[in-house]
Amino acid sequence: MLVRNKILSLQLASLINPSSSFLPFPKPTLSFPTRYLSHWTLRNPTHRHVSAPASKTTQTRQISDAARFVRTVLFVPPGVDPDEVTEDMVLPGSNIVIGPYAGESRIKEVEFVKSSGKAKECPKDHRPEFAILGRSNVGKSSLINALVRKKEVALTSKKPGKTQLINHFLVNKSWYIVDLPGYGFAKAPDAARMDWSSFTKGYFLNRDTLVAVLLLVDASVPPQKIDLDCANWLGRNNIPITLVFTKCDKMKASKGKRPDENIRDFQQVIRQNYKVHPPWIMTSSVTGLGRDDLLLHMSQLRNYWDQ
Repeated sequence: MLVRNKILSLQLASLINPSSSFLPFPKPTLSFPTRYLSHWTLRNPTHRHVSAPASKTTQTRQISDAARFVRTVLFVPPGVDPDEVTEDMVLPGSNIVIGPYAGESRIKEVEFVKSSGKAKECPKDHRPEFAILGRSNVGKSSLINALVRKKEVALTSKKPGKTQLINHFLVNKSWYIVDLPGYGFAKAPDAARMDWSSFTKGYFLNRDTLVAVLLLVDASVPPQKIDLDCANWLGRNNIPITLVFTKCDKMKASKGKRPDENIRDFQQVIRQNYKVHPPWIMTSSVTGLGRDDLLLHMSQLRNYWDQ
């Protein structure tokens, strides 16, 4: 089956009432360059109106475009041949292909280990870790609580800037979730303001156990320059990221656009700076949307890191 169908049929049916005007997406092209769509359409067997068979040149071009599409739009993990990617290998609401390194993803136990004021104070047991980063109040703590299926594992607050240290949570006694301070909380007290460039960036540049950064982006608002700048900085420093779009169940009327439109706008800017689009996934801490799929994605990154 065509991989295109998986992405183009992104729906939030499990998130909101299907009768809502939010569904279906009127322009479901979140990560797909429109120049590829005609070639994918030609390959769709339901289009029986094509009377003349494609020439060998056209068929070769279609295969070439399809291969380029998989390599530039989808996140194809190690161990997967891009030419063999099928629809059922792509996680719903994402561009993530699941491969042979995906394994046990259930979180059976989690414990808070320590808070660190500097990267050099972080745990030194060489366990792999995923850092959760984003603007203040984007939902970092809520996502952590949703992933571990426990309330208040990570402190949640409507007051931006609450997380002010590097917090390590040990998962299944084998790997870490790291809650990092949020950036962009201009209204925090002067004493609580953090020099993100020297504090958090020092963690990224000196942490060799870091598997990937989960960069949280609020899908209920238009793309924010500070988020794009952060993604670009991580990219320039060769730090693997997964874009986690949060609050996909919300729409702030004053902003005017739906979450899917904001996601598409954000991705269009990202593609200008990334030759290959980073993995991305839609989530909601309220409904659990994307939670299990994100954990599965993390499992394959972690298992490959362990090799």
